[in-house]
Amino acid sequence: MSITITGGVSLGGGVGITAAPPTTATAGWWGAGQNNTSVQRVTFATDTATATLRGPLNASSYFYGLAAAGTLTDGWYGGGTQSGVGAISTVNRITYATDTATATTKGPLSLARAYLGATSDGTTYGWFGGGSPGNKSTIDRITYATDTDTASIRGPLSGNRSRVAGTGINTDGYFGGGYSPATGSTVSIINRITYATDTATASVKGPLNIATSFLSASTDGTTYGWFGGGDGPYSVVQRITYANDTATASLRGPLSSSRYGISATGDSTYGWFGGGRNPAAPGVVTTIDRITYATDTATASIRGPLNTQTTLSGAAAGAQ
Repeated sequence: MSITITGGVSLGGGVGITAAPPTTATAGWWGAGQNNTSVQRVTFATDTATATLRGPLNASSYFYGLAAAGTLTDGWYGGGTQSGVGAISTVNRITYATDTATATTKGPLSLARAYLGATSDGTTYGWFGGGSPGNKSTIDRITYATDTDTASIRGPLSGNRSRVAGTGINTDGYFGGGYSPATGSTVSIINRITYATDTATASVKGPLNIATSFLSASTDGTTYGWFGGGDGPYSVVQRITYANDTATASLRGPLSSSRYGISATGDSTYGWFGGGRNPAAPGVVTTIDRITYATDTATASIRGPLNTQTTLSGAAAGAQ
């Protein structure tokens, strides 16, 4: 078959048209959490609607305390504590385009752990750092193209920590807050890993303004990272500036309520912080707060809730 275009251009042998790959995140996926294995999807353009339930993570029982990293097409959910098992090294992969299917089990982390953080360069690798039992400094790197392999061990965090949050940009990842056995308390430490030299020990950067653990973080992908909530409980949001990351994080407008065990993801304009535990509610909640990065001194706005109450889940963003 040939196609003739007016003007005298002839194309022969068949023509295939391939859609361009996505260039921006359109939704966020919250995976598992305390008392469930569900995956819940928030569509950013219609974020006042209740999150929809998608295919679950691949597990025989619920698990929580996991972390997530990914690309615009897939999300990897690693580690956690599984009911009746304890800490696990399992990594599950969600393909966003077919997110009603059960997630597939991929190559594991190098060791079993929960309450860890994660970051991604958005295209090639994901880094999972910290965790417990034992309050570890280990950083594992997943190679997305060969994700059936066991994650490789990279340079560690500057100290042993669990209950940490991770975020970053395409060149560097930041792990903030957490619990340190060295101090016996929550910490304000922020560590930066440079992806191109990730066998080195993570460098200590400017601290959070308030020490906390069980927090979460989002990024605009270029300039800032926002750390929200945490054990206190806190509604506080703390912003780091990547280009000036030796400075103390600045306090921004708070979340709508105090929560810990919260999970976050976002796009270049907004950050969504969902779930967690609010003692005043009481207990585990479905609340989703949205931060508008350009006006981040305002209190976060409440959006459509999660479908199922959850805390200590993993969240990642991509294109539907």
